[in-house]
Amino acid sequence: MGRGADPKISIVIPARNEARNLEVILPELPGAAEIVLVDGHSVDGTVAVARRLLPSLVTVMQTRTGKGNALACGFEAASGDIIVMFDADGSADPAEIPSFVETLTRGADFAKGTRYRDPGGSDDITILRRLGNSALNRLANTLYDTAFSDLCYGYNAFWRDMVPQLGLPATNARSAGKLWGDGFEIETVLSCRVVAAGLKVVEVPSFERQRIFGETNLRTFSDGARVLRTIFAEYRRCRARGRPELPDPGDLAAQELA
Repeated sequence: MGRGADPKISIVIPARNEARNLEVILPELPGAAEIVLVDGHSVDGTVAVARRLLPSLVTVMQTRTGKGNALACGFEAASGDIIVMFDADGSADPAEIPSFVETLTRGADFAKGTRYRDPGGSDDITILRRLGNSALNRLANTLYDTAFSDLCYGYNAFWRDMVPQLGLPATNARSAGKLWGDGFEIETVLSCRVVAAGLKVVEVPSFERQRIFGETNLRTFSDGARVLRTIFAEYRRCRARGRPELPDPGDLAAQELA
């Protein structure tokens, strides 16, 4: 269908041992959307539970390890006009999906979720992570001349036709470990690359809920260091390739599109 007023939605969910959480969140997702579950070699019956709850589910096994690789596999499998990135731990609110979709249908290329614009917020973020996010935001905004308020947040949506511009690692590439972009740095990689490509980014307020069951795979210090490295690496990458004229930073903070 392409970029129209009534786009088909694909919700991509990377999951590793999230069976109990999927029992809660899958019934909450919009029935008209295509749901793509990317399994990270789970051992708790994640795929079986998901298929029982949603027989129409599209299931994919990720080809390497890490959230970034899982998302790339999901983007490849999705058939919708719009892709929504959705965590399996219950932290994302399905009721916010229409806001992301509306932002895109009104002219944005990338709808960037943020916990730091009203009525957004978080029941999960710690003071340490909040301070770290603030520092990383300031650095990215300085380098890229942007106005990100929540660089590392993973609840985002975008038009599927821009996937080739993201330059993510090929899902069929063989590697003994993670390739660049395969890990938790993926949210930062995406944010940097859409800006470097001159695409229109608009932030969407979002409220992050607490994980329902289990423990997070996020590691504050190691993953924070990886994000820091990502900001500099992506900046060098876009400079080496010839940086296009960047959008006005005011576009990023806009709550509505003209």
